Amino acid sequence: MNPSHKLAFLVVACSLAGLSGAADIKIGVAEALSGGAAQYGVAIRNGFQVAVEELNTKGGVNGNKIQLVIEDEQGKKEEAINVFKKLIFQDKVLMIFGPTLSNSMFAAGPVANAAKTVAFGTSNTANGITDMGPYLFRNSVMESDVLPVTVATAAKHYGIKKVAVIYGNDDAFTKSGYDVFKKVLEDQKIPVTTTETYVKGDVDFKAQLTKIKVTAPDAVVCSCLAEEAANIMLQARSLGIKAPFIGGNGFNSTKLFEISKLAGEGTFVGSPWANTNPAAVNKNFVAAYKQKYNAEPNQFSAQAYDALHIVAVALKGIKLSGNLDADRQAIRDALPAVSFTGVTGPFRFRQVKTRDGKAGGFDAEQKPFIYVVQGGKFTLYTGK
Repeated sequence: MNPSHKLAFLVVACSLAGLSGAADIKIGVAEALSGGAAQYGVAIRNGFQVAVEELNTKGGVNGNKIQLVIEDEQGKKEEAINVFKKLIFQDKVLMIFGPTLSNSMFAAGPVANAAKTVAFGTSNTANGITDMGPYLFRNSVMESDVLPVTVATAAKHYGIKKVAVIYGNDDAFTKSGYDVFKKVLEDQKIPVTTTETYVKGDVDFKAQLTKIKVTAPDAVVCSCLAEEAANIMLQARSLGIKAPFIGGNGFNSTKLFEISKLAGEGTFVGSPWANTNPAAVNKNFVAAYKQKYNAEPNQFSAQAYDALHIVAVALKGIKLSGNLDADRQAIRDALPAVSFTGVTGPFRFRQVKTRDGKAGGFDAEQKPFIYVVQGGKFTLYTGK
């Protein structure tokens, strides 16, 4: 074929592609793929990958394949802002999933909201995130919905009369978790013997735990990320503290057991996902994840998997025009009406108010599962 024929062929091919209307739907994924929060971010990315392969194998959405534009925001606020700006203004994605940590969403969420681009959190559970504006969504169940059930279940199981509390006071997630724990303990009339704090990066918790031991609590309430929690558990046992732990969403990582081994036996924690959920959609997800990654999925990969399917449901109900601003608004307007049953069970959104009383973003409306740690594993609590 001579050069002029090649050019004509390419022009015709491009024209036909344009007439078909088929084009990739670019969706940004901003997750912590390195650094301390990678224990969550990598699992989240993996959940998205399983979902996108499943959707695209079935033809995508309305004939359009989904393309994930994945960036590492490193679990850092400044990097999350930079990644959001790149995805929105340079890569021109339709919307963004992420970032991983609540701290990062508090920093980067306003960037998306100002650009009228959906930012959809799958792991942010701190209070106040969706209050920031109407383009912020999440399917991660808030601590304020999970912790009351977790504490009440643990209290009944162990006959808890008093607890000690320890939390990280310089992180939005762990501080918010503490605020919820404090209210829950007050509401459930469980006295606190002492409240101890630490800062990010601490590895020696013996001083705080020594104070806790003196008060002889029936349980230790811990609003911590998994690595910190694991070290706290190990050091608590070395000091002779035998009380069980009650944890927040940060506990939901295999890192807890990689470090603590069996030190966390008897710990209670809530989660929006149960690996033993017998529903076919969950069994298929678990099998697909294991086949692809030779590892067990966790809550964070499950929530990411469901999140992409929630967006796919919304996309099926709209016709993308090719005008980026209009299409971003269309997905924003379609998402709130989605009702979906996925691997985390029945799901829908509920709208919140912004801090000045206007219509804000959207939180998850979903019931949690309760786990107890047995044999170094999360086991669905059955009341026995």
